[in-house]
Amino acid sequence: MRSTAAPPEKSADMGRVRPNLAEQVYAQLKAEMNEFSLVPGDRFSEAELGQRLGVSRTPVREALFRLRNEGFLEVEPKSGWSVRPIDFNLLEQLYDLRVILELAAVAKLCTHAGPPPAELESLKDVWLVPLTDRLTDPAEVGRLDEAFHATLVQAAGNPEMARVHWDVTERIRIVRHLDFTRADRIEATYVEHAKILRAVMQRKLDQAQLLLKSHVEQSKAEVRKITLATLHEARARVMRGR
Repeated sequence: MRSTAAPPEKSADMGRVRPNLAEQVYAQLKAEMNEFSLVPGDRFSEAELGQRLGVSRTPVREALFRLRNEGFLEVEPKSGWSVRPIDFNLLEQLYDLRVILELAAVAKLCTHAGPPPAELESLKDVWLVPLTDRLTDPAEVGRLDEAFHATLVQAAGNPEMARVHWDVTERIRIVRHLDFTRADRIEATYVEHAKILRAVMQRKLDQAQLLLKSHVEQSKAEVRKITLATLHEARARVMRGR
């Protein structure tokens, strides 16, 4: 009976390798969408993707179906896989949820007894800096922007709120990154984040919430201007910068 079973070591290795490869494919495809290498309407097959990434069909399929379940991709029996069109109604709902969560977090931070949470102190080193120290790389500023808002929510001390907020962040990432393909939006983000952070640190609740809501609503307004041409232009800019 022993000879009919796979060796324990081999079974364990196989169990580790497949999820890791699927996770790598998943992460790569999400990065390509967030960096505009893949944009809504782009089509590809499992075979093409596996060949490009150098992996077998199984981890490719696992990653693709995971992304489909999360709403990023769609599949048709004859035409293969494609990046889903942007659902602007859904984005509006996600932005509304984001505002609710962040305003609640700011309220908790401004009414918190004792010294400001350490997380807020770390944000000062990023956003309260001289003009000459500000970053200009769109991808890096995009990551810092996500971290700023996520840190505000995390610092409020409600892990479930932070979890839901991060899920929203993941789902709106591609359109938020479009904001940082423009120099004026990068500059505005530094100015607005600095004002929000100072208001929170000084526990000026009404001012902090007003600044935060205005900041997020501006991003939401930018979303309404997105067209397929905008995404292709963003892809072209990224490709020229490589």
